[in-house]
Amino acid sequence: MAQENTSTGTPAPHPVPHALGGGHPAPPVPPAEPSPSAWGRVDDEGTVYVNTPDGERAVGVWQAGSPDEGLLHYARRFDDLRTEVELLETRLESGAGDPKHALATATQLRDGLAEAAVVGDIAALNGRIEQVISHAEKALAAAKQEREEARAAAVVRKQALADEAEKLAAESTQWKAAGDRLRAILDEWKTVKGVDRKTDDELWKRFSKAREAFNRRRGSHFAELDKQRAGAKQRKEELIAEAEALSESSDWGETAGRYKDLMTEWKAAGRAPKDSDEALWQRFRAAQDKFFARRSAVFSERDAEFATNAQQKEELLVEAEKIDPMANLEAAKQHMRRIQDQWDEIGKVPRERIRELDGRLKAVQDAIKSAEDSKWRRTDPEAQARAAQFRERVEQFESQAAKARAAGDERRAKKADEQAAQWREWLEAAEAAIADR
Repeated sequence: MAQENTSTGTPAPHPVPHALGGGHPAPPVPPAEPSPSAWGRVDDEGTVYVNTPDGERAVGVWQAGSPDEGLLHYARRFDDLRTEVELLETRLESGAGDPKHALATATQLRDGLAEAAVVGDIAALNGRIEQVISHAEKALAAAKQEREEARAAAVVRKQALADEAEKLAAESTQWKAAGDRLRAILDEWKTVKGVDRKTDDELWKRFSKAREAFNRRRGSHFAELDKQRAGAKQRKEELIAEAEALSESSDWGETAGRYKDLMTEWKAAGRAPKDSDEALWQRFRAAQDKFFARRSAVFSERDAEFATNAQQKEELLVEAEKIDPMANLEAAKQHMRRIQDQWDEIGKVPRERIRELDGRLKAVQDAIKSAEDSKWRRTDPEAQARAAQFRERVEQFESQAAKARAAGDERRAKKADEQAAQWREWLEAAEAAIADR
């Protein structure tokens, strides 16, 4: 039942049950200032009452002005409490609030609400405060659990670091990497907090003992290594002598392979003493550089010659691709023989151009051969098949042109278009020959 407002005789709105009683969040607390008379009244003697689920409760006396002003004053005080509760709730929900402080404040507000000199929806505000208290208690419990989990995780992490350090101390031969890792473990160790003193001391003793064992083993290793470096120096001097002798060789392939083997042997020789190892390496590398610089110069000259040959063959192809075997087959064949002789005389081209250039020449040769076959076999029942082959050539070059253009290679696309056009002419000639049979 709604609480009756004794000043107006109408039901007071929203008496709210305990916010957590039903297991659901409390509804919003309505502000009191817009309609103070909905939540209380002022009697003829100036006593101010607030409506509660248990009936009216006197909250003060108002003599300074009209009853409405009195109700408004106490309603604003209610809204101040409402705002304070909402702020606590907002800060808790955002994670910015301190749950312990929020719990203390909300508890104080709840405990004082029964005697608070305010006019408003007391039941709703009490429900909202209870909700804040519940939220704060859960947050405190969660924080406590997080601290316990963090302590457990810290113990587990330090145990893992101690285990790793002991493994490195016992097994690792990667001295620099292992030493760096042990230093990193120490740095991380200092950041892991929350372990109880007894456990922390026990784990520290394990870690410290592992570091000492690693340092002793590493020291023994480098003492032995110093004995080996004298032999490495002698071996590297022998390799330098051979590398310097090979630097004048012109047997490019075999010598390059030997330099590769020398490099493998150099690495296998190990490190010479620190004060001489770099100087030895500079001598060895200088011998290699001299040979490969000479080889590069020769190859550059050869590549330039091959590039010139490729240009000459392109010029021949332009001439060859203009041959029209359908106009004069014998002249086309003679012309092609002359071009083939010149082609062979020109010589080699860059490896990556061989397939392209030879393919274009073969296309012209194929066209002349096709024209020759067409001349003598125009009545052959396979004429349609040959025409289809010409058509397929046209489609192939058109496809090549499209792919080259899609890839942004306009030069190749143009060449493919020209070849497609040539084959299209031959196709039309073949189809005309079939039509004239």
